[in-house]
Amino acid sequence: MTDARRLSQAISEGDGISVIVHVDGPDDARAAEEQGAEGLALVRGVPGIGETTALPVLWLGDPSEVETMESCGAHALTVWADGELDELRALQESLADDVELVLGVANEEELQTALELDVETLLLSGGEADDDQHPLERVLELLPDVPAGKLAIAGVAVDSRDEVVELERAGFDAVLVPAGHVGDLVGGTPPEV
Repeated sequence: MTDARRLSQAISEGDGISVIVHVDGPDDARAAEEQGAEGLALVRGVPGIGETTALPVLWLGDPSEVETMESCGAHALTVWADGELDELRALQESLADDVELVLGVANEEELQTALELDVETLLLSGGEADDDQHPLERVLELLPDVPAGKLAIAGVAVDSRDEVVELERAGFDAVLVPAGHVGDLVGGTPPEV
């Protein structure tokens, strides 16, 4: 890893909900940081992206691609809690000390599995929303079962600042968003420091 940046620290500090931006390259990463993002998310390898920005990097790609994850300078790894508890524990124990494990959950059963592990951060997905249910409603439905003291990231497509505010009011600590108009979702570009 490039340094000891912690995703959990980045999303728990400050006021309001944090925005974690899906990026495909260094230009997206720089733009996201300039627009107020507090973390980056990668689904494929972008070597050296950790040196492009001071933001922590969340790896959403294949957890078995450890070398690719490391070449990107990822600070956190997402693994879905749909596996066996013993396998998840073994993976957690095998991670380097400077890599956080984020457990992804899409339903109540996966959430219960995730809570049996000592992880600080959960990624709640709207992917298993019922046919008549919006994915945003699904993550809001899962959130009350997340205990106090755990960090919750909303893994749901948001289209507006109003949806981000709704997630914030419900108690989410962060939301994953696509690259682009991040400033619109975070409420404006932060002032120059």
